[in-house]
Amino acid sequence: MTTSRPPFALPERLSSELGRVRDYWSGLKRGENAVPFADDVKLSALPGFESRLVLVDVFEKPQRFRLNIVGSDIRDWYGADLAGKFADEIEAKGPFEYFIAQASATVEAAEPTYHHDGFMRLLLPLWGGGYVSMLLGTIVRP
Repeated sequence: MTTSRPPFALPERLSSELGRVRDYWSGLKRGENAVPFADDVKLSALPGFESRLVLVDVFEKPQRFRLNIVGSDIRDWYGADLAGKFADEIEAKGPFEYFIAQASATVEAAEPTYHHDGFMRLLLPLWGGGYVSMLLGTIVRP
């Protein structure tokens, strides 16, 4: 039996910037929990990264993703302010190509995911209300 690589799998090595955000996320885990709680995230704990971070609210049934906080570099790369918009309401361009697919895979697997297509994007699941209720993400240019 062959095993397939899951979509949006993390590479063997992350860039130092993405790795630092992933390490921050890992450090938020409580006890044996595999996913940290959304209410433990403090963006101020990642100084120097604010402009490249995104917080995404996850809604169930139907599954939708609302961009809650969008860093200034990300806004500049996209060319518009996206805070408060649902991912299915914006054009899938620049740093948001294949975003919905990646976000959905992150929720389904409840594990970090990675996408690289002109931008490097890391999405990390956060638990709340009995499901993955938020995603912490970082987007950088290589």
